[in-house]
Amino acid sequence: MSGTAETLLEVRNLSRHFGAHQVLGDVSFDLRRGEILGLLGPNGSGKSTVLNIVSGFLAANGGSIGLNGRPIVNAGPENVTAAGLVRTFQLPSMPRRMTVREVVQAGDATTATLASATRPLRFDNEVDELIAAFNLGPVAGLPASSLSGGQKKLLSVAVALRCRPRILCLDEPTAGVHPNLRAEMVRILRRYNAEGVAMLVVEHDMLFIRDLCHRCVVLDRGEIIADCAPASLEDNPRVVEAYLGKAVEKGKLAS
Repeated sequence: MSGTAETLLEVRNLSRHFGAHQVLGDVSFDLRRGEILGLLGPNGSGKSTVLNIVSGFLAANGGSIGLNGRPIVNAGPENVTAAGLVRTFQLPSMPRRMTVREVVQAGDATTATLASATRPLRFDNEVDELIAAFNLGPVAGLPASSLSGGQKKLLSVAVALRCRPRILCLDEPTAGVHPNLRAEMVRILRRYNAEGVAMLVVEHDMLFIRDLCHRCVVLDRGEIIADCAPASLEDNPRVVEAYLGKAVEKGKLAS
């Protein structure tokens, strides 16, 4: 990815408080076209709050967010999604009466109309490709709500990609996913990234971040303490201190 790539998402001076508790203070970062950006931080650092605000599910108290030059701060999740930013959730819920295949098909933004809702779902090659890519073939005919937690996570990413987003925001994508599938998830996400999908990834798994992301922004107590390549994280004393509370030997962050 070119270091001079065009900015796609611009977050400036974002702030959020809950009563007297300041959760975010003056958070600013960019997501460039074609980039996979990791959003990291210890528990309580504010990364989930950033993701909720960027995706329209939580209002900001201050600051601005631009998507391809269009303001989206406090626009609401429907308008943010319509602008091309789609997110997943850490604990995805699935409909009880739809199969896995039907849920993937329904993720197509082009079918989300009143007229299409009255017609049978039309399956196409992309549905089959996503089901195969995320190893969901054996459960494609089962109710989506019957899947394991890890399978629901994989399904939620497949559905989000079915929406053909410009930016895909992933909330803890490897939580509950079998370790053998994590490398496959990196391969899948890199493939879609190469096809033009920029990504913002909230994740605790440092090895996953190193394998997937081009760059990382690290939060601690609502402020950005690092903006660097994944390989530089464990050389940053502020990052090590934020995660572990003390200086440690190199390699600890990857454990």
